[in-house]
Amino acid sequence: MSEELIFLQEARDDIRTAYEWYEDQSLGLGLDFLRAVEACVQLIQRHPLMHQMVHEYYRRALLRRFPFALFYEHGDSKITVYAVFHVAQSPEKLLVRL
Repeated sequence: MSEELIFLQEARDDIRTAYEWYEDQSLGLGLDFLRAVEACVQLIQRHPLMHQMVHEYYRRALLRRFPFALFYEHGDSKITVYAVFHVAQSPEKLLVRL
């Protein structure tokens, strides 16, 4: 059974911003990005504990093909996604969000 999935608004904004950027680069690339996010989310839902814990209770799942990571927390039968973060950004920016 899949865990309940909650995306914080900031994570949704991250996805929208990246989608728009990739779509501006090449028509259809934004859709490829969304598919990579969805594949990552499905893996997290099936195996929420398999990804590395990187800060306190937060885990990091890397997207395939795109330089992004989903940062999430698992607990109480739910998964909360806090950020969809470009891995080249400053880690301090991420810590503020977590």
